[in-house]
Amino acid sequence: MNLLTVLPLAVVMVAGPQLISAVFLAASRDPRRSSVAYLAGAALGTLVPLTVWYAVFRLVRHSAGNGTKDSGSRHLIDWIVLALLLVLMVITFLRRERSQPPGWMRRLEDPRPRFAFGLGVLLFLAMPSDEVTMASVAGSLAGHDKPWWHLLPFLVLTVLLLALPLLALVLLGARAERLLPRIRDWSNAHSWIISELVILIFVAIVGSDLA
Repeated sequence: MNLLTVLPLAVVMVAGPQLISAVFLAASRDPRRSSVAYLAGAALGTLVPLTVWYAVFRLVRHSAGNGTKDSGSRHLIDWIVLALLLVLMVITFLRRERSQPPGWMRRLEDPRPRFAFGLGVLLFLAMPSDEVTMASVAGSLAGHDKPWWHLLPFLVLTVLLLALPLLALVLLGARAERLLPRIRDWSNAHSWIISELVILIFVAIVGSDLA
């Protein structure tokens, strides 16, 4: 298991309300300030759980291995991660037909930066699918004795994916205003399929480690 293995799960992190919110904010009345605040909140809402889960799995490995780095403790964590991934697949499948954005997204048409920041934090702290994804990433890296900073590229990629609507607005200008609604609608309808494929690939990788 290496750093590049877990990076695709960043797609699962942003699929759904997270990316949809970023699109709404990029099309709001004050897109730059609101989007930057949202990205900052998302970064915080991702970094804290990742760190907590990493510490938990380091403790699990230390306890299961009686203070040693044996293969038994690593396999235990791999089994936990595999179970989390299967749960994540079920959650993603059950949410596949939620094509309409929730009512609170209407506030994103004219949001204040403080609201956008809080939304970024809460969407990653309170979404079960993201918590399971972060636990899977942290467990995979901690279980294979990777240092904490290996979590940071995953965090950066997650924030970068969320920043795509804002980058499109900055680079494309008026054309982005026509493009962003299409991205929003496509993400509503199809993002769950991509998420399932990414999770399935990661399941295969974890399974090969256990074989």
